[in-house]
Amino acid sequence: MPERFFVTGALGCLGAWVVRNLVAEGVPVTVFDLGADPHRLRLIMSPEALAQVNFVTGDITDLPALEQAMQGATHVIHLAALQVPFCRADPPLGARVNVVGTINLFEAAKKLGLRQLVYASSAAVFGQSEDYPEESLGDDALPRPNSLYGVYKLANEGSARIYWQEQQFASAGLRPYTVYGPGRDQGMTSGPTKAMLAAAAGLPYHIPFGGRGAFQYTDDVARIFIQVARATLSGAAVYNLRGSIAHMREIVSTIEAAAPAANGTITFTEQALPLPEATDDAGLRTLLGSVPATPLADGVSATIALFREALAAGKIKPV
Repeated sequence: MPERFFVTGALGCLGAWVVRNLVAEGVPVTVFDLGADPHRLRLIMSPEALAQVNFVTGDITDLPALEQAMQGATHVIHLAALQVPFCRADPPLGARVNVVGTINLFEAAKKLGLRQLVYASSAAVFGQSEDYPEESLGDDALPRPNSLYGVYKLANEGSARIYWQEQQFASAGLRPYTVYGPGRDQGMTSGPTKAMLAAAAGLPYHIPFGGRGAFQYTDDVARIFIQVARATLSGAAVYNLRGSIAHMREIVSTIEAAAPAANGTITFTEQALPLPEATDDAGLRTLLGSVPATPLADGVSATIALFREALAAGKIKPV
């Protein structure tokens, strides 16, 4: 059967890059999202490419609408979620979207005869670096979420396990960390990308966190989701992503190297995020054989270059 991808949350950063990659391959893709503004897609796709996408406006908390939109799909990538600040501001809404919405994806996919799906979990299921003696956390490290967002993501991992245990519906959850690149304009870890946009625009910017952590280029993460969706899954595995492990001062130096005029204009707070410093992606590599891994300097340089083009074309505004 020819591939037909169904992607939730595709108006977000990762979803936009997933769609971009699928359209570039000539794969039919249906986007299911409550929003109506495809500005992130317009940022990274041509009008001709965007015209190939089937857009369905809908709410993942509405199971009948979800089932209707998913008709004919062969692969499901579930990315729709409210991020940390929005879950903190409205916990009941965060739970409905992030937890009930994910349950609905499992229910709809199962009812339509699919055997598996891939969903976005998060490194937020883990605690701060002081909670772990390991230098790099494996997939089975003890979860210690310290935000409602992290708790909701951990609940989804548990739900996935029960769907396999009771109904043999397979899944894979992927745990991104600090994703950066064009389109990453909101959320707790969006600061580095906003700094890249500021550098491209010749403006100063202060990143509101520091420390050492994992940085993952948007296009790499999107391609990993697609690869995992195409793999034959068994069980309810959850996989860490690794990317580039760097201190924020290295991120700033890399931005300055790609945009020399920004030297001295990008600053950061020393306080690290309450997350581990590094995660291990050995499990993901075992599943896929190899994973996309753009070097940090190349990812930052490509991001700033795209931002410069977008600013010149009036597609985005400076920070």
